[in-house]
Parts: sequence; structure tokens; C-alpha cells
Amino acid sequence: MAREKTHWVGFDLGGTKMMATVFDTRFEPLGRERKKTKGHEGSKAGLERILNAIHEALEDAKVATDQLAGIGIGCPGAVDLERGVIEEAANLGWRDLRLRDKVAEEFHCPVVVMNDVDAGVYGEYRFGAGRDARCVLGVFPGTGIGGGCVYEGQVVRGRKYSCMEIGHIQIRPHGGRLCGCGRYGCLETEASRLAIAAEAAQAAFRGEAPELLKIAGTDLANIRSGALAQSIRGGDVAVERIVRRAAGLIGLAIGNVCNLLAPDVVVLGGGLVEALPKWFVESIDAAAREQAFAGFARGLKIVAARLGDDANVMGAAAWAEASLLRAAATSAAAQE
Repeated sequence: MAREKTHWVGFDLGGTKMMATVFDTRFEPLGRERKKTKGHEGSKAGLERILNAIHEALEDAKVATDQLAGIGIGCPGAVDLERGVIEEAANLGWRDLRLRDKVAEEFHCPVVVMNDVDAGVYGEYRFGAGRDARCVLGVFPGTGIGGGCVYEGQVVRGRKYSCMEIGHIQIRPHGGRLCGCGRYGCLETEASRLAIAAEAAQAAFRGEAPELLKIAGTDLANIRSGALAQSIRGGDVAVERIVRRAAGLIGLAIGNVCNLLAPDVVVLGGGLVEALPKWFVESIDAAAREQAFAGFARGLKIVAARLGDDANVMGAAAWAEASLLRAAATSAAAQE
């Protein structure tokens, strides 16, 4: 007799790590497995590590494969959402990986593939800082600046690809810095952690940030979110100004998006927000409210994310459930 399929797996294929978590029907975690990602290991080796991580999470949870109702996977890079194919994940060296089909073949259950930022925003909508809001905008400053939106319970996306690329809103179209997308003046070039770190390194080199120079030097690899926070706490006024300016630009972009979507909640996440919640949330909030239409600003909440690393896996698993329930309802309606 077949066992009831009552468990879900959420998988986050992040920039430096991958994590699989097994959930019960209430989305309480039962077991998990983390692995570091290996840059440019190739699609075949990457797929094997994904499958192994899910198997190990199931073992940790003491859940058998035939108990799985579905798997949700959050992925970076260019993902064909209709076919569940990673077309290109440049940082990993993967191309044309048929992720959905390969994982479904291995675990004999439905698999849903989505953008990793969308997974995080959906997780915050279902379980965290944006719970039950009508419209949630999520913005995650990090090495880049990711964005996502959940509107009336649905992840906002294009027909084939994810959308809400807020990091590529042009803040300085003339005279701006070159972005990885090939254009100049994108928000990411002015306000991502990498952009902040580059400006802070120059301040340290000029002697304007002695605390940062002491703890991290001028090497960008060492100037991460924690080092920036420590620098500000140590009295580096120049670094605080750099951070507040970047946050203000993010707020400007958020205010413009608010004029299009009128969200009731904006959730801010990522390493910079976790390390510098006061400076980031306050500065972004002030700038967004100044830019947004007054009526939209009055009903707006801008808050820090609550779920941390669990947002993506919870969101991916919950979106798999929601997608499969929607598909079942659509099928039932068609048969009536």
C-alpha cells in the first residue's frame, strides 16, 4: 500500500552554498543538508551534488522518497521557468541544465523551478515579514541587488522568465558606472555591497576610514557586510555616509516601483540589511517615502526580512505546493 505523500522539499541553489530542507505539511523543518557550491564544476557534477544534497536531507529527516508530495527549487541565473531549465548560471559554469526533469526522474514527484529571489520573497510572504499582505515587494541588496514581488498570492513573473530586476533600474544613465549587464548606471553599480565596498576601500586608502583599514584593509574580498558594520560602529563616518547614500538610492528605486505597484509591505533582506539594519532600513524608508506617491506612502511598511537563510527553502517548498494545488484546481475545473 502506497504511503500518503505529505512532505515537501525546498532547495536553494545560492551563490556560495546550496541547501535542501525537508518540511511536513505545516512547513515545519524535519531535516536539512548544506553544501558549498563549486564554481565552474560543470552541469553534470552540479546536478549530482544537488541530488545528493536532497537525498541526505531526506535521510536526516527520516523521510522516504515515496512520501514526497513535491520539490521546489530556487535558482539564480537565466532560468526557463516553463521548462525548468537553467539556461545559464555564469557563476557556476552551468548551461542548459534540465533541472526540473532530472530531479523529477530521481525522486518520482512533481518539481517546480523558480528564481531564487522570488523564492525568498514568497517565503517572507507566506511565513515571515510580509505574511498575508496583498502585495509584497522584496529587495535584497548583496553582491548584486535582487528583487521579487508577490501580488495577491502569486509570484509576479514573465511568461518564460523571472522579472522584477530592480538592480538594473538605471539610476545614472549618463556618466554612470559599467554594470555586468553591459549598460551604464544601473542601481547595482551604485548601491550593491560590491559598489559600497569599492567606495569604502578608497576611503580607507585615503585615510578616511581608519577602522576599516585596520580590520579589512583595502582588499574588496575582505570588505564584506560584517566588516562594513564593524567599521561604522568603530566610528568611520565616511563609511556610514557611503552606506546611507547607497541605501538612499535603493529607496529611490523602491519609491518608483511603489508608484507602479502600491505594495503594502516592502521586505528588505540580504547580508547588508542583516549586518546594518538600522542604517539601511531607516535610509531606504525615508528615501522611498519621499519618492512614492503620498497616498501610497501612507499605507506602506518597509521592514527587514525575518526568515534569514530559511526564506528561500521555505518559499520554494511552499510555492511548489501552491503551484500544484492551482494546477489540480485548473484540471478539475476543465473536467466539469
